[in-house]
Amino acid sequence: MSAEVLLWSDYVSPYAFVAKAWAYELERDYDIALQWRPYTLDVASYMGSVDARDPHHWRRVRYSYMDARRYANKQGLILKGPVKIYYARPANAGMLYAQRHGVFRAYHDAAFGRFWRREFDPEDVAAVEALLIEAGAPAGFPDFLIGEGGAEHDRLRNEAEASGVFGVPTFVFENELFWGGDRIGLLRERLDEKGVPRR
Repeated sequence: MSAEVLLWSDYVSPYAFVAKAWAYELERDYDIALQWRPYTLDVASYMGSVDARDPHHWRRVRYSYMDARRYANKQGLILKGPVKIYYARPANAGMLYAQRHGVFRAYHDAAFGRFWRREFDPEDVAAVEALLIEAGAPAGFPDFLIGEGGAEHDRLRNEAEASGVFGVPTFVFENELFWGGDRIGLLRERLDEKGVPRR
């Protein structure tokens, strides 16, 4: 039986974007069941509103994007800073819809790639549905978001926070958290220590 690893992610996180390929490699290298879960960041409450940020906060923001862009460039990815602060609940609930309809990877790759090229609005329900349909899912996402999908998204977010998650990407293996793509090496060590077979 494959070992379960949870991965909490958000389409508007530059660090989650650049960790996606590393997560795929982890799944390829180990006998694990990698479970992607949405954790929608509330950036405004975490970093403060744009108007309220002081010079120190802006230095942190600029550095974060520069740092993530380094990793993106190594992977041949385009990472443009977003034009505003997004609350990506629709796009992240779209992850659940895509999983339900067997088109997760196609949706996931497109949502991440297009958002960071400024070609996808993760708050626009119609845009999310269009991307889901393009990935091969049936129509019906708006009703899913209003109903069971939105409720599942919110339940999962509460579950994440109850387990200690505070940011993305966060990997969880046997209740141990590994926050950030740069912690994948530590996660690999733990998988080896626990005897999780390599493929």
